[in-house]
Amino acid sequence: MSDRILRAGVVGVGHLGRHHARILASVAGASLTAVVDTNEPRAREIAAGVGARAFTDARDIIGQVDLVSIAAPTEAHAEIACLFLERGIPVLVEKPLARSVTEADAIIAAAAKSGAVLAVGHTERFNPAVMAARPAVNDPGFVEVHRLGTFPERSLDIDVVFDLMIHDLDLVLSMVPSEVESIEAVGVPVLTDRADIANARIRFASGCVANVTASRISRDRTRKIRFFQRDAYISIDCGSREAEVYRLVRHPDRRPAIEGGRIEVSDSEPLRNELQDFVDAVRFGRQPLVGGADGRRAVALAAEITERMAACTRI
Repeated sequence: MSDRILRAGVVGVGHLGRHHARILASVAGASLTAVVDTNEPRAREIAAGVGARAFTDARDIIGQVDLVSIAAPTEAHAEIACLFLERGIPVLVEKPLARSVTEADAIIAAAAKSGAVLAVGHTERFNPAVMAARPAVNDPGFVEVHRLGTFPERSLDIDVVFDLMIHDLDLVLSMVPSEVESIEAVGVPVLTDRADIANARIRFASGCVANVTASRISRDRTRKIRFFQRDAYISIDCGSREAEVYRLVRHPDRRPAIEGGRIEVSDSEPLRNELQDFVDAVRFGRQPLVGGADGRRAVALAAEITERMAACTRI
């Protein structure tokens, strides 16, 4: 498949999906041929802008695409993903992979049965600041995360844990080489009937503790993650795409000194990196950087946090 251009489709072209369409119209190795949205005027508008055909039913593009990116509401992920995966069509599903572990398992099973590539859109994995700083993270003892955003007009079918915090849950799980041992969590519904602000304290078997806060009702936007480990401190600003690394350097003839500062970060768009990785995984028959198992693990942790928040509210 590496020798030909793959026909790509996007299902769901709302706030995020329209960017999927924009990028898939220009990534190497793919050509956007189909755009699907239940809102027909929106489908036609986006399709016209990228030179693709517009559809309102995902079933209508089967046989016309070689891979699909799904950016529909979370509640529809499992149904749409399985529709394509069962037919052997590779799929990238935007985060979260599904609403529940049960739905995530169904998606993974469909991919395993057909052998189709399954990628999950945890875009922060492809943030150039994260990619630049990742090699410096080595067995952290404490992780502090803040992801604060303004109130959205989208993703209100899920709470802030599945909407925003899940980005950082995936990052922490991918950078802390240990199993989750315990969770404490609290969440508060402020503007919706679901939690709009939440905090989780996650303890790993290694002894590492991650303190993760997410809000979708803040005045300002913040997307920062900090790692504290023996002799080193790593700070990543996912919003500004900047990273800093400081180390304690021991000298034989004088006092230890803290050295470091801002590190070099490439100028690239995370979503473009993600979609290019997906296309390349399909073309060259390899696994994507973020696969179904990664997506399931993030969903499972998000579900546990949500359960802990519910229990805290009942008390």
